[in-house]
Amino acid sequence: MKAIVYTKFGPPNVLELKEIAKPTPGDNEVLIRIHATTVAAEDPGMRRAPGLNGFTKPRKPILGFYLAGQVEDVGKDVKRFKKGDRVYGNTGMGLLGTYTEYKSMPEDAPLANLPRNMSYDEAAAIPNGALTAVPFLRDKGNIRSGQKVLIYGASGAVGTSAVQIAKSFGAHVTGVCSTANVDMVRSLGADHVIDYTKEDFTKNVQTYDIIFDTVGKSSFNRSKGSLTENGIYLTTVPSPAIFLQVLWTSRMGNKKVKIAATGLRPASEKAKDLVFITELIEAGKLKAVIDRCYPLEETSDAHRYVETGHKRGNVVITLSHI
Repeated sequence: MKAIVYTKFGPPNVLELKEIAKPTPGDNEVLIRIHATTVAAEDPGMRRAPGLNGFTKPRKPILGFYLAGQVEDVGKDVKRFKKGDRVYGNTGMGLLGTYTEYKSMPEDAPLANLPRNMSYDEAAAIPNGALTAVPFLRDKGNIRSGQKVLIYGASGAVGTSAVQIAKSFGAHVTGVCSTANVDMVRSLGADHVIDYTKEDFTKNVQTYDIIFDTVGKSSFNRSKGSLTENGIYLTTVPSPAIFLQVLWTSRMGNKKVKIAATGLRPASEKAKDLVFITELIEAGKLKAVIDRCYPLEETSDAHRYVETGHKRGNVVITLSHI
């Protein structure tokens, strides 16, 4: 089978298209023929430098967290899925490996049946943002109908999901993004959109029950004046200062800082959330936002684009043509 492999850290051209052995599913595994995957914002960093994927060389030579495809084979003990099922989901840090034609995964991995109203490309674009936004807003933010919620970075993978998910809970949503993305964020259901190049949300008179920074570009100190008396500040990019503020605000004051290690949650929790996310999709409350699609052999170009930091929603790698 074809796969995008890297054996050393470096620029996008370390990603090479190679022929490798097709996996055979174990007794409790499903073999998925991948039709689409994504280049998440974290992928270029894992390709570029030692850290999450090893130190002297890549621990996992194939990157990629998210997939959509069809079950081609199942192990003898598999009960959840059968051959021919259309599925989508997340491999997690322990597996990675979706830049390829086939992937074996445990049947209890974060997988769900493909939403009836979505293509493979669209479904692959969903988990990155939605599996982050749901636990942040629902579990850490305790979002409720009628609350005022501000999403900072509303045009990215997490932000576009967060806008729609917050609306599904009945919140009044303000999105913050650049000029080029104002109309797109409004089309996702945002009640109000702030162009950060023209207006600083911390300097107007509005207050919010939840401020969710999906890109790590704001701060609690700057934002706390824009929180209601019992407001919650959420961020996907923790720093030493954020960790201290989480501890401090858990003991002092009414305004809270909260974070969530969404990528490290148990597979069972992610799988349950995928079912919830699928329900939102099929109810018309959540749609995929795809900026660009690249064929597998152009994955290095996809990395170059994601590294610009200006992608809208998701960048998808398609394999259906292979």
